Amino acid sequence: MVTTATKETIFIGWSRMCNVSVMSDQLSLSAPVVQTVTGPVSPDDLGRTLMHEHLAVGYSGWESHTSRPGLSRADMRAVCIDRIAELQDLGYSSLLDPCPSDLGRDVELMVEVAEATGFNIICATGLYRQEGGGVAYWTHKAQYEDIQPVMTEQFVAELIEGIGTTGVRAGIIKCGTGHGGMSDYERTVFNAVAAASCVTGAPITTHTDDGAVGDIQQQVLVDAEVPAHRIVISHSCGSTDTDYHLGIATGGSYLGFDRFGIEAFMSDEDRVDALVRLLRQGAGDRVVVSHDSVWCWRGEPFPSHAMSQLAEVMEPTRFDREIVPMLIDRGVTQAEIDKLVVDNPRRFFAGEPLPALAKS
Repeated sequence: MVTTATKETIFIGWSRMCNVSVMSDQLSLSAPVVQTVTGPVSPDDLGRTLMHEHLAVGYSGWESHTSRPGLSRADMRAVCIDRIAELQDLGYSSLLDPCPSDLGRDVELMVEVAEATGFNIICATGLYRQEGGGVAYWTHKAQYEDIQPVMTEQFVAELIEGIGTTGVRAGIIKCGTGHGGMSDYERTVFNAVAAASCVTGAPITTHTDDGAVGDIQQQVLVDAEVPAHRIVISHSCGSTDTDYHLGIATGGSYLGFDRFGIEAFMSDEDRVDALVRLLRQGAGDRVVVSHDSVWCWRGEPFPSHAMSQLAEVMEPTRFDREIVPMLIDRGVTQAEIDKLVVDNPRRFFAGEPLPALAKS
C-alpha cells in the first residue's frame, strides 16, 4: 500500500522529472477539494451532480473532415448554455465531462460555459479506448520510447499545472476499454493512469463497452495500488448481470449507470430494473447516474440526417423526466434517488472510503 508520505516523495520526484511545481492541495494533505474548470470547490458544494456528460466530442480524425467541421464556436456555446439552463431548472449545479484529450476535449468551451452559467464543470485528463482514440499517435511513438511514463507525465501535468497553455486543471483521469477485453495498448494507458492517480490522489473514471470488462479494469487499477473507492466503472448499465455489478460493488468501486436515454444499446426499462436490483442488494451508496449525452459533435461522425435525431436522444434531463418516475413506480424512495445524484458524487470526489458490502 502506498502511504501518504510515500505518495509525497513519489510526487516530488515526478515534479522534478516533469518540471511540475508541487502544490500542497494536490497531495490530499488538507481538506478535499474538487478541481473544476473555474477553480477548486468543496465536495459539499457540488450539489446535484451528473457524472458523465459531454459538452463536445470529436472522434480521432474529426479535424480531417474539413467540409463538415460541425457547429460554429458561437453555436456550440449557445447549445451548451441552453443545456445547462435546463439542468439548473432541475436543481443541478455540477457535472463531470470526462472527455479525454484524444476525443475532441475542449476545455476552453467548458470554461466559457461555466463562467456564463455559474455551473460547476469538472474536466478530465487521460486517453480513450484503442478504437476511436489517439492510438495511431501513441503506437508510432512507442517505436522509439516507452510511452507509459510519457503518458503518466502528461496526466500529472494536466492535473497539477493545467492543460496546455489554458491553465485549466483536470479533476479526474479517464481511461477505457473496447469490445471483448483490454488490449495491450489499453493496458498501457491503464497503468499510466494508475501511476498518475497514485502520485496525485486524483480519482478515475473509465469507459466500458457492452457493460463488460469493468471487473478487469477494477482489478488492473487496484493491483496498481489505486484505492477501489477512487474508481467509477462507467457504462455499467450496459449489462443487466447483477452478479457482475455486485462483483465490482463488493470490490469497493462505483458503478456508472450513465447511459439513460441511449436505448440503441439497452432499453431504459432494463437499466432501471438492474438499478433497482442493486438498490435492493444494499449497493445504492456506490452507484452514480448520468446519460453520456453529447451536446455538440466535432465534425460529422454520423450521416447528416441522423445528427438531428441524436440531439433528441442525447439530452441530459431524461433521468429526472423519465427515469425517476420509473424508479418511484418500483418503490424507490426520494432519499435513495438523492443518494445517486447528491451523496454519492460528493463522497466519491471527497475520497471517502466505502463501507464493506456484504456478499449475498
